[in-house]
Amino acid sequence: MIALFHTDHRTHPPHPPGTLKTALSVNVNKVALLRNTRNLDIPSVLRAAELCLKAGAQGITVHPRPDERHIRADDVYEIAALMKDWPHCEFNIEGNPLQNLMHFVRDLTARGLPLHQCTFVPDSEDQFTSDHGWSFPLDAEKLLPHIEYAHARGVRVSLFMDPVPEAMAAAKSVGADRVELYTESYALAASGAGKNKVLVQFEKAALAAVAAGLGVNAGHDLNRDNLAEFLRAVPGVREVSIGHALIADALELGYEATVKQYLHCIDEAFISA
Repeated sequence: MIALFHTDHRTHPPHPPGTLKTALSVNVNKVALLRNTRNLDIPSVLRAAELCLKAGAQGITVHPRPDERHIRADDVYEIAALMKDWPHCEFNIEGNPLQNLMHFVRDLTARGLPLHQCTFVPDSEDQFTSDHGWSFPLDAEKLLPHIEYAHARGVRVSLFMDPVPEAMAAAKSVGADRVELYTESYALAASGAGKNKVLVQFEKAALAAVAAGLGVNAGHDLNRDNLAEFLRAVPGVREVSIGHALIADALELGYEATVKQYLHCIDEAFISA
């Protein structure tokens, strides 16, 4: 059991009794990346998603990029079809709404396939991985019509954001339903002396998001070593999206054991202090 790290939790308990636990959404991009190194359909992205759901994951995330270097369009539609058999779980598609994301919103909803959430991420087309959140007021005008488009089709919108408390009200003002806090800075600091300071910044950002009427998600470089402490410190996180570390762990432990260990980390975070 990981101890609480600062005394504000005595007045602001992050997860009071009765609070719904954080959902785990598994990002299967890295399964697709390995598959794409050969002209074979192994490992199966669809099978990976199914095994993670069977192990208890509450959602599946994909991040299709324009060059299809990992997730391909066919993967998106096949996983969406799979999610029809898991009505209590959620399908989340990440991507830049200015690139290739919105046609998936159009096509999936037109076909009656599940799509619960879109996470808008400000990636460039050739970007190696996500490395920053949206900026306000700079990005407000270009985000607004895409958020409205998704809402018109019954899809929740989460904006990928740096942990800047002052930006949360602006994210709400353009119509976002949630923010996904970009957690790389925490992951880099998790074993160092600056960890507590970074966690306080995330706590403030989450509190500001909730005060603005936003739900809070989180993701990027979360793993078995740092997940529980993050959730203890940061109030009200509804969902974590984890891909790279989880799939790397699954290479050694298998999907079922790995998902259960991440769920155990979440359970650990919700043990009352």
